[in-house]
Amino acid sequence: MKIQLSKLTEAVGTALGPTEWLTIEQPRIDQFADATEDHQWIHTDPEKAKVGPFGGTIAHGYMTLALVNKFLPDLVTVEGASMGVNYGCDKVRFPSPVPVGSRLRGVGEIVSVEPVKTGLQMVVRVTVEIEGNERPACVVDTISRFFP
Repeated sequence: MKIQLSKLTEAVGTALGPTEWLTIEQPRIDQFADATEDHQWIHTDPEKAKVGPFGGTIAHGYMTLALVNKFLPDLVTVEGASMGVNYGCDKVRFPSPVPVGSRLRGVGEIVSVEPVKTGLQMVVRVTVEIEGNERPACVVDTISRFFP
């Protein structure tokens, strides 16, 4: 969804998405493990993970959170801003593991828009859904700032 910066306040409560599905494959998990130096076997050792608590490898929770940065611009684009920045996150939760081979997508809602020094701050609650699973992989309130 595209929203003009001047109309952002009026968009509070707007549902966003869903995005396209994204398949989570082992090479992506391995790359994330390399980047973060988190090589715990439940993420990177498919043979050992087969007999582990999840029946196979799972994505890191923080990898799922990082994918919100991919889904967010697919959910909402603010037009008429000279710059937008990620300001932070609130209320991050990982209700369900993401097994390798899962398909994820993002849905969202504009929770709030408030003026800040020289722009607007928008909170979008992003829910990362797992295809075929009632419980989401991640729910996070993202905080973005936009400047005219």
